[in-house]
Amino acid sequence: MNVAIVGAGKLGFKVAEALIGGDYSITIIDKNDAILQKLSQQLDVMTINDDARQISVLKRINISSFEYLLAVTGNDETNIVIASFAKKLGCDHVIARVREPEHMSQFDFIKESMDIDSIVNPDMAITVEIYKYLAEKYTLSNGIFTSGRIALTEFPTRRFPALVGLSIPDVREVLPDMLIAALSRNGKVIIPHGDDEIMDGDFLYVLGEKNRIMELNKQTHERGKYTNLHKVMIVGGGKTGFYLAAKLSEFGAAVKLVEKNMDRCRYLSTHLNNVMVLHSDGTDIPLLEEENMDEMDAFVTCTGYDEENLLLALTAKQHNIPDVISKVSHENYRELIRKMGVDMVLNPLDITASNILRYIQGSKKIISSVLIQGQAEIMEIIATSRMTMIGVPISKLELPSDILIAAIHRGNEVIIPDGNTTIQLNDRVIILNLLSGIGDIEKLLKPKAN
Repeated sequence: MNVAIVGAGKLGFKVAEALIGGDYSITIIDKNDAILQKLSQQLDVMTINDDARQISVLKRINISSFEYLLAVTGNDETNIVIASFAKKLGCDHVIARVREPEHMSQFDFIKESMDIDSIVNPDMAITVEIYKYLAEKYTLSNGIFTSGRIALTEFPTRRFPALVGLSIPDVREVLPDMLIAALSRNGKVIIPHGDDEIMDGDFLYVLGEKNRIMELNKQTHERGKYTNLHKVMIVGGGKTGFYLAAKLSEFGAAVKLVEKNMDRCRYLSTHLNNVMVLHSDGTDIPLLEEENMDEMDAFVTCTGYDEENLLLALTAKQHNIPDVISKVSHENYRELIRKMGVDMVLNPLDITASNILRYIQGSKKIISSVLIQGQAEIMEIIATSRMTMIGVPISKLELPSDILIAAIHRGNEVIIPDGNTTIQLNDRVIILNLLSGIGDIEKLLKPKAN
């Protein structure tokens, strides 16, 4: 399958890196030759140093033979034009990254008039995940995800304290025929293994047969908790801060948005309703304290600097703010984040790449997928004869630690698999994976060699 990626930035690289493990031939186009040379040393892809806005460039690579084109340059209008040109020249599916707020209300018109199949917006994607966590308190709809006779529920350990201190194998004695598929601890989603223990304060994701999970959900679901959200402080008035402030204000929360650039403050104050915009450096802690930081129900850091976001998040935790959320793009900070105890840390790059991959992988029998706290994903696929995982015991698949085959729906039977279980043709397989390892899913779905 041929895939063209226009724009060799972080998102283009992330998607290419993930797809490289699957059955794809990837061509990357960018005007920066130095970036392309560096990229070609890391990935086995074809690179073209040129401007994809020129129809001659798209024709030269025979874009009509491509199933997908992804336009992710740093300019919205460029992405829209390239995607539209590629579609008109015969590319099967085109995807464009569009980030500016001015385009948000006209996505449908842009897609229809420019003949674009899908538009992705990283800032809106991360906003949706933060909003679900803050306003609804559950990342799954009503605290539960169902598919056929399989279901997944989520709840904090305080709703089932008997689980605290138990190892994962011991949990099965308390919750027979169920599985702790994932847990969230100190802002990080973890797929537990072996002797991992449930700790006080963990947020659990439990999977099993639908009727059993529905009963567990009745015991553990906290209805109406979302009404506790009244005051939110957001540091960083960029696109994410803008979208989130608008959404939380519409929800009814009192929002204070801190931004250090005066021109940006003027824009925010004229484009946001019922949001207090404060012109200040977010690292000015005395000012944040003057603005009643201690009284906030939630504190969100989404400046353009990871280090600043983490510092502010740590400061907010020291002020005992109930929910602290941080936007962090660099994977190098993962271990530091875990030790800090921030409630939720999101990587917009991971979320956007996942959204793009799920669109591309639709032809691979992925029939549903749901994000978990913006860091992991639960998906359901149909096992086809070409997949390498067919007929192989799960223990022999050599799955990385960030992937879990959580359940199998075979006819009317629900199977919680172990290492000896084999996946059969037409099984509906529930897989949970961390977004940090999205490329590993491609290897799992990769067709068998002829």
